Amino acid sequence: MPSVRGRTVTELMARHGHEQVVFASDAKAGLRAVIAIHSTALGPSLGGVRFRRYDRDVDALADALRLSEAMSLKASLAGLHQGGGKAVVQWDDPDRPRPEALLDALGRAVDDLGGRYLAAEDVGATTADMDALARVTPWVTGVDARVGGSGDPSPVTAFGVLCAMRAAVAELDGEPSLQGRTVHVVGVGHVGAPLVDLLVDAGAIVSVSDVFPGRVEAVVARHPVAVHAPDRALDAACDVLAPCALGGLLDEVTIPRLRCRAIVGAANNQLASDRAADQLADRGMLFVPDFVASAGGIVNIAEEFVGYDRAHALERTAGIEQTTARVLRAARERGVTPQCAAETLARDRIAHEGGGRRWQPGDAAAWTNGAPLTRLRP
Repeated sequence: MPSVRGRTVTELMARHGHEQVVFASDAKAGLRAVIAIHSTALGPSLGGVRFRRYDRDVDALADALRLSEAMSLKASLAGLHQGGGKAVVQWDDPDRPRPEALLDALGRAVDDLGGRYLAAEDVGATTADMDALARVTPWVTGVDARVGGSGDPSPVTAFGVLCAMRAAVAELDGEPSLQGRTVHVVGVGHVGAPLVDLLVDAGAIVSVSDVFPGRVEAVVARHPVAVHAPDRALDAACDVLAPCALGGLLDEVTIPRLRCRAIVGAANNQLASDRAADQLADRGMLFVPDFVASAGGIVNIAEEFVGYDRAHALERTAGIEQTTARVLRAARERGVTPQCAAETLARDRIAHEGGGRRWQPGDAAAWTNGAPLTRLRP
C-alpha cells in the first residue's frame, strides 16, 4: 500500500476523516488519477479536477487528500449541503488540451461513484473539460451556460475573495472600504485576473506578479497596475497580500519576508504547515483562511443543481463577508488563530448537522429539499 510521510493511505484517511479514495487509470487513454472523497455528511462531495504534473504519484495522492479535506471545510462554512472531494490527474502541461479519450475515461471513473463525487473546475481545468465530462456523466458542475451550467466559476470566486478582504480590512481598521488600500495579487490567472478588475473598481491600489508573463501583460493592458518580479512577490509592501496561485506559499522561509498587514487570497492550502498560522499571528498579520475566502466558486456552482441564477449566486457569495467576520470575531474572542477558529466552526457543523451520515445517490431528493435536479439524474 502506498504511503505518505511514512503513513499508509488508510492511516491518513482515518486520521483526517476521509471516506473513500479511488485510483483510476486507463493506459490506452493516458489517464492516471486519484479521486478523494473526504466527507459526505452534509451532502455529496464537491471539488475541482486538478490537471497537474506531479513528480511522484504519492505527491498526487497527498494533494488529493489535503485538498478534499479543505473542500469539506469550505462547503461547511459556506452553509452548503455538500461535502468535500477532489480529483487530481497527472498531466504534464495544464495549458495543453486534454484528449477526448482521457476525459471519457475520467468521466467514467466519476460516474462509477454514483454521485458521491461531483466534479468541478480547478487548476488546469476548463469549462470545455467539464462539458466533455458531462457527455459521459451527469455528476459534473461548471459546464457551459448553454446546457444549464454556470460556466467558469472563477469570476465569482474572485468576488468572494473581495468580500473576504472587506471583512479583513474592517477587522483591522473598523470599516470595510478598500478605497486607497494597497493590494498585491500573486498569480493573475483564472481568479487573480478578475480579482484585479474588482479591486481596481473598488478603488484599491493594485500590484501584481505571476510566473507567466503573458498573464501579467493581459492585466497591465487593462489597468495601470504595478508589477513585481515573481521571485520578489512576497517582498511587496501592501495592506493585503492576495495569494491566487498554487498553495504551500506560506512557510518558515517566506513568512519572515512578508510586508503586509493581512493575507486574503484564493489559492488552496496556502499554509505549508500547521505552524505557519501561529507564525503569521506572531508577526501580527491577519490571515483569512483560504477555504473561507475562496468559497465563492462552490457557492456559485451549487446553484446549478436546482437551476442556475447568476444574481442569486452573487447574492449568496456576498455572504462570505459575514462569514469571514464571524471567523475573525471567533478567533479574537477565543484567543486562537483564524485558521483554528474556522476549522472548529466548520467541523462543528459537519458533526452536528451531518450526524455521521454518508450520502448515497438515492438521497438526492432530501439533499435538494425536494427541488428538481435540473441536470443531474436522481
